[in-house]
Amino acid sequence: MTTSPHAQRRALTATEIVMRLTDLNGSTPQGWMLVDGAIEKTYRFPNFLETMMFVNAVAQIAHVEDHHPDLAVGYNRCQVRYNTHDVNGISASDFHCAARIDALLPKA
Repeated sequence: MTTSPHAQRRALTATEIVMRLTDLNGSTPQGWMLVDGAIEKTYRFPNFLETMMFVNAVAQIAHVEDHHPDLAVGYNRCQVRYNTHDVNGISASDFHCAARIDALLPKA
């Protein structure tokens, strides 16, 4: 039986967070970062339409996963920020959703 990333959700330790950030980012220099108790990443786009298409795709992932990020949207950028409020920290669900969002875009 497979469990979802939400099953028995708990806050990750600092070591687990660093390891998962390393795994998630690989060799990407502008990857996900730990900022004030959350993981966040800013995505950049050539125009507003592409930014909004990305935002709508993130909204679909959030709906399916029932795990919703904070978004800051501008003309050509979207900052995505995850933490898990019910565990008062960063959980595996945050990294699961971050990886799904990264998969929306081609690797640079």
